[in-house]
Amino acid sequence: MRNLSQEETLALSSLLRMETNGLAIAKAVHRTISDDKLKSMTEAGITSSESRIRTMQQFLMENQVIQGGVQ
Repeated sequence: MRNLSQEETLALSSLLRMETNGLAIAKAVHRTISDDKLKSMTEAGITSSESRIRTMQQFLMENQVIQGGVQ
């Protein structure tokens, strides 16, 4: 466990919020895409974003900054 500073905690919180908002937008836009190549690229971006969110949540839980995660 690491002792995170208030600034680090705030930065991680902001990054997590940014990723979550971006993921919501990407999922909404994905439904409207008709081009197969663009749709595939969007799906890859969604998968990457979900992975980054899980990684940040795991880090925050391991460092006892948050309890539990978002599914």
